[in-house]
Amino acid sequence: MRSIWVGERVRLRAREPADWEVFHAFDEDSEAVRDGWRLQPPRSAARAQKAAEEAAGEEPDLDRFDLVIAELGSGAPVGAINTHQIDRDHGTFAYGLSVGRPHRRNGYASEAVVLVLRYMFFERRFQKAEAWVYGSNEPSLALHRRMGFVEEGRRRRSHYHAGRYDDEVLFGMTIEEFTERYA
Repeated sequence: MRSIWVGERVRLRAREPADWEVFHAFDEDSEAVRDGWRLQPPRSAARAQKAAEEAAGEEPDLDRFDLVIAELGSGAPVGAINTHQIDRDHGTFAYGLSVGRPHRRNGYASEAVVLVLRYMFFERRFQKAEAWVYGSNEPSLALHRRMGFVEEGRRRRSHYHAGRYDDEVLFGMTIEEFTERYA
């Protein structure tokens, strides 16, 4: 018997208090943080540890969750994936993804996305996944195109970081597109 949360390279799992050090180190990479959301002032190790303990104690939600992407062999955290913007009326959701710089280009991101989409489409009855990617984040743009996501729109100059304005590119994938490619 195999878990739907396990792929060939990664296992998606809940956050554990011990994960704090890895994610605290990821937060030190300002360029990578900017690619995913927004840069914030440094957080103390004590606050990062407390936040990890609080996150580990939260009861998981069936539709909205934040999971660790762990390397299958070692079990070490390599990134995180979350779901948000849940719209049950229309059957849509969005997700966010980050993989620490030392772990990129190993197939972890694409496999984590497939695992989450498979769960959301076939267990939770959603019909469409969306992802917003900053226009300057070339690796993420390439990932979503390679995975078969359709570019659906662009919000021009909607995100400010590193002294400049950046576009947000909306990607979408329907359950039919996913099934044709991954099921």
